[in-house]
This record gives sequence, structure tokens and C-alpha cells, in this order.
Amino acid sequence: MTNLMGTRPGPAETAPPTDAETSRGGGVRSGRSLLLIGGFSVVLCVSVVAAAFVGTASIGAADVVGVILHHVGLGTLAPGPPASPLVDALIWESRLPRVLLAAVIGLGLSICGAVLQSITRNPLAEPYLLGVSSGASTGAVSVTILGLGSGAVTLSTGAFAGALTAFAIVLVLIGGGRVSNPSRVVLTGVLVSQFFSAATSLVLMLDGDADATRAFTYWLLGSLGGARWQSLSVAAAVIVAGALCCLLYSAALDAFVFGWDTAASLGIDVTRARVVLMIITALMTAAAVAASGAIGFIGLLVPHVVRLIAGGSHRLLLPLTGLGGAIFLIWIDAFARTAFSPREVPVGVITALIGAPVFALVLRKAARQ
Repeated sequence: MTNLMGTRPGPAETAPPTDAETSRGGGVRSGRSLLLIGGFSVVLCVSVVAAAFVGTASIGAADVVGVILHHVGLGTLAPGPPASPLVDALIWESRLPRVLLAAVIGLGLSICGAVLQSITRNPLAEPYLLGVSSGASTGAVSVTILGLGSGAVTLSTGAFAGALTAFAIVLVLIGGGRVSNPSRVVLTGVLVSQFFSAATSLVLMLDGDADATRAFTYWLLGSLGGARWQSLSVAAAVIVAGALCCLLYSAALDAFVFGWDTAASLGIDVTRARVVLMIITALMTAAAVAASGAIGFIGLLVPHVVRLIAGGSHRLLLPLTGLGGAIFLIWIDAFARTAFSPREVPVGVITALIGAPVFALVLRKAARQ
């Protein structure tokens, strides 16, 4: 009998491991997993606090910690005197929601990328694969420029509705998930994306309002400047719930890596798992795009980087990918709002500028292994 690499195993490989060896190996893996998740979690918490005092206005770490403790009911533990009302408002109403929204969106997009790469067996799959981003842009432009909803519908609501509409069309075209070829899913997503992108471009060209077009283009490139507690709470509820649901399908995602037929032979309901995961990732991506516009490269880059660290088991890969994406976007946004001060660059531009060369390095390292 040969193994997956096509070589014949030797005696040491054919001998089953003893109970002690299995227990010892499982304990080592479990301990390493907890260490990695704990380390990433600590870095994320530190990043949230540190990024909250990064900005054009100079604010000390003591003020940031004090304001946070005060608003969560632990003001007696604050390291210094209470911050002024102006500093309090700047931290609590502006910077902290923005940092937390960056963390939530980074987490959501990264996990969606990892899930879709497994479902489609395509290393280039990303959260916008299923036409969600293009649909969101059409929904947003319908509200902001065409005036759909007569002012009763916000840009975020229009973007969310447009994203789900595009995904629904993809789902119908692939037969409700019954398609047996991953390439068809990818091609259908590209087709729908191109259609909605063309529709958005047509509306922008026919409108002729330069200011509205400029504002919409800025949003489309990805920006966290409009982060508020309300938008954060909605995005966080959808994305965190979706991430937990994806984690429940870790075993199915591990099987998908070897093909849909192999997963079915292992007793997995492939069609159901595929449809459920696509719906979950579409909802998560729609919530992210509605809150911040399209921020590219995170869902493509972060899963590949984390795989080099944690391997391919989705039970570990998904939480680490989410934490890594959150940390990555927090600091990318901090750079975007300070590096070119007083002008703020859309965060999607920075993720592409940094993500492209980093992804090239990741591909080069993976090719050598």
C-alpha cells in the first residue's frame, strides 16, 4: 500500500502507534494549539489598546486605559485622573469603535477566505468570490446616487441588501449548491461579480455628479472612518456568530481539502455543508462590506500566512486566522490614518499595497517546501 505521496511506507510507518504515543502526541498538539491561540489573543488585546492612542492627536496610554475602565464600570482601577470630556469622547466615541470594527472585520474576512479556499479547493479564493462585494457596491450606489429608498434606506443597508442579492443569484445559478464541480462555483462568482461591477460603473457614468462619485469611490476602496458603536454592534453580531458556526464545520472543511467526493465517502453531507458554509460566509462578508466598504487582500493573504504557522487543521486554523486578520487590519488602519496625515488613505489601498508583496513572499516560501 502506498501513502498519499505515492511512496511505500516502511515498517515504522505501518506499525500503529501505541496508546501512550497517541496520548503524548495529542497532548503536545493540544498544548501547542492553546499556546498559539493564547499568544495571538494577547497580541490582539494589546493591539486594541495600543492602536487606540495612535492618531493625529497625541493621547497617552494612561488616558486610553482610564477611559476604557471608566466606561466598563472599573473607573477606580484607572491609572491616573479622569480624562477631559474632549479626550473621553475622542477615545470612546471615535477611536475605540474604529479599532474594534477593524478587529471584527479583519477576523470575519480572514475566516471567510480560509473557508472558501477549502470549499472550492482554490488557493486564490477570497471572501468576495461569490459576488458579494460587487453586489454591495451596486446596492450602495443605488441608495447614494439613485436615491433608492427615498432617504429611508442607509448606505450600509443598501450595501447589505445588494450583497445578499448577488449571492442569491450565484446560489441559484449553481443549482442551490448541488453542483459537483468547484470550478463552476468560482466561475459563477466571477460572472455575477462582473455583471454587478458593470451595473455600478454604468450608474456612476450616467449620474455625472463628481462629488457623489468621489465619495462613493472612497467608500468602495474601504474605509473605517465612519465606525460607530451601532455599526460595530451589528457587524460584530453577524461576524462573530458566523465565525462560531464555521468552527463547527472544521471536520468537514478538513475533508473538503481532499475533494468533495472524498468528503462524501467519509459520511459528510457535502451539499448541505457546502450551502450552509457559503451562506454563512456570504452573510459575514456582506456585514463587513456594509460597515466598511470592500477591503481586499485580507481574506486571501492571512489564511496562507497562518497555514505556514499552524498547519491545515481547521480547528486551529480558523481561530488563528481570525485573530491574525484582526491584528493585521488594526495596524493597517492605524497606519492608514496617520502615515499621510492630515490626509487619510482608504485602508483598502494600504492592504493591497502591503498585501501583494507579502503574498508573493508567502507563495515563494510555500513553493520551496
